[in-house]
Amino acid sequence: MNIKISVKKLPKSEVEIEGELSAEDFESYFPKALAKLGENVEIQGFRKGKAPENVLLANVGEMHVLEEAAEMAMSDSYVKILEENKIDAIGRPEIGIVKLARKNPLGFKIKTAVLPEIKLPDYKKIAVKTAEEMTAEDKNLEVTDKEVEDTIMDIRKSRAPKISMKDAAEQAQKTEEEKKTGSESAGETEGGEKKKAYEPKEELPELNDEFVQALGPFKDVADFKTKLRENIKLEKENRLKEKTRLKIMENILEKTEAEIPEILTQSEIAKIVYRMESDISAMGLQFEDYLAQIKKTKEDLEKDFRPDAEKKAKLSLVLNTIAEAEKLVPGEKQVADEVAHILEHYKDADPERAKMHAENVLTNEKVFQFLENQGKKSA
Repeated sequence: MNIKISVKKLPKSEVEIEGELSAEDFESYFPKALAKLGENVEIQGFRKGKAPENVLLANVGEMHVLEEAAEMAMSDSYVKILEENKIDAIGRPEIGIVKLARKNPLGFKIKTAVLPEIKLPDYKKIAVKTAEEMTAEDKNLEVTDKEVEDTIMDIRKSRAPKISMKDAAEQAQKTEEEKKTGSESAGETEGGEKKKAYEPKEELPELNDEFVQALGPFKDVADFKTKLRENIKLEKENRLKEKTRLKIMENILEKTEAEIPEILTQSEIAKIVYRMESDISAMGLQFEDYLAQIKKTKEDLEKDFRPDAEKKAKLSLVLNTIAEAEKLVPGEKQVADEVAHILEHYKDADPERAKMHAENVLTNEKVFQFLENQGKKSA
């Protein structure tokens, strides 16, 4: 296949490919395009797909055939162009035909986004420095008695019987009547201090073996407190891990040079908007009503989300680049187990997309673990 092209770099990590496919190569697609179009054309006196080429061409029209031939030719040529010119294209290209005529070269212009050049800083050094800068308060995983007792109180409150509005109103009225008939002036105590407004008191369930056993597989109160302390410590460890990861990546992103392709930013914006629409729909609301309430259009939201979307797109590129540089690849069994887990919970999920998602998530986790280990080595 004889193709002449020129490649021009554009802003936002895009390229423009302009070129021509030789007249001879383009002409070879004409009978294929005519045959393809003829499969669905009914011509009186001929069975479908069996009409002579000249009769078929008269019915279909030369320009229609040329357009189909151009589409077929570009479908084959595009991949070849990318491979021969080592262009790492992403997303769908914009293909325009600038010259289209029988027995002439096919002129075309292609615009596509490409993977940008990522100039990473010394991410290992940044990971070490970030770990060293974590404060003693951040690293403190000790669980105090007060934290245990406060958590228990929150649990007891969440299990307390709810006081109805009627009961609360009756109790409030009773309290007001007692104030009026008593020795205190209305709204004041004997010392002249203002009384607080009535607050209905919660009757908290007693903390005993029966109560904790109803919460889960706990033998008694002592066993419950022991496991609760372990859970609180685990939550602290997870918070520390997430905080450390976040700081490491923020410091790496800050020093990374990369021009983010618009297609990746738009993809992230679409994901954010889709999640918002899903959340609002789950609450039984219409997305259009929500927009009217906050006095914004969908375009306004997309503009608001752009900075966060650009950051997410940049993060994805950085994680992929580090994974490639350090040869961090999840094992086949690990990927297979994750795919099985996804398909078990989402029966209608596409297995191939589930695999891509699993590989991406597991690879990112390997990168995070790799960066965390740099900090641990220096400790």
